[in-house]
Amino acid sequence: MTDIKKRKADHIDICVNETVTPEYCYWDDISLIHEALPEINADHIDMRCTVLGKRLEFPFIVTAITGGFPGAEKINANIAEACSEMGIGMGVGSQRAGIEKVNKKSYSVIKKFDVPLVIGNVGAPQLVDQKERKAFTHEMIGEAMDLISADVMAVHLNFLQEAVQPEGDKNACGCLDAIRGLARKYPIIVKETGAGISSKTAKRLSGIGIKGIDIAGMGGTSFAAVEMYRAAKEGDDTRAMIGASFFDWGIPAPVSLMTVGKEIPIIASGGIECGLHVANAIALGACCAGAANLFLEEAIDSADSVKLKLNIIREELRAAMMLTGSKNIKALASADRVILGRTKEWMEQI
Repeated sequence: MTDIKKRKADHIDICVNETVTPEYCYWDDISLIHEALPEINADHIDMRCTVLGKRLEFPFIVTAITGGFPGAEKINANIAEACSEMGIGMGVGSQRAGIEKVNKKSYSVIKKFDVPLVIGNVGAPQLVDQKERKAFTHEMIGEAMDLISADVMAVHLNFLQEAVQPEGDKNACGCLDAIRGLARKYPIIVKETGAGISSKTAKRLSGIGIKGIDIAGMGGTSFAAVEMYRAAKEGDDTRAMIGASFFDWGIPAPVSLMTVGKEIPIIASGGIECGLHVANAIALGACCAGAANLFLEEAIDSADSVKLKLNIIREELRAAMMLTGSKNIKALASADRVILGRTKEWMEQI
């Protein structure tokens, strides 16, 4: 159990102090067409939306960051307080530690706040048998949801991280069936963790009863990079080299978003840095956008720091909506845009 707490703490330390994101920002390849005569009062712009059945004040979620070690309680409390006051969604980090009775309070602390959309989190590798442990049962997943009063449970696909991680769970056989079974009992979304979802994978997922997909594309935190730093610190040169080779592995977030289709709600995360990127994501078909590491330093500091950054994102989104003549989120979803740079190159090849 101690190993889980140390690993969680290591992840936070690395994300704060090391370079864990690619240099290229794919969201900047999306340019919305300027409307010089918008005929809109910015004060009357309606940013409210419904995501996974819950009403949000603007289309944003602070997605999964952490849990399972003592420092995570403050981080999650600060995020939950900010999300509650701003009227947006929040996800927690992997609840594997909580399910295994490690620092449960670091997760349950968010129940003190009235967050309009709470998303739990369990890894797909934990839904199937691995070398040294059995799969989590449906009852365990239910307990994890109860721990935070989750509205939805996210099953995260983190096989890039597992492939690099020395202690990683590398059996992926049976995960699709396990997710299908879980979706019969609980409201489930599926999320990547930084490498994106392909159209092929989205089609496989959309017919098994899940409520949505968080693409979590390449461009944000690279967990190959995170595990690279961990391996290097522990003197594991092989794993460190694997992490370096796969630092920017994956499908860029905007590319993933444009190719997964619109059969079910899509959350766009992976490299979102500002309110303009949120607007770009909505214009490309997302129901909302999300970010995690973007708020880490603020969450370590205070709820007020998180709220300040969220307010900036909200007002940047408002500006983008005014400058595209979009009076509400539905109108923004139809905004004209052009695709440039590496994102255009990707779209021409797939």
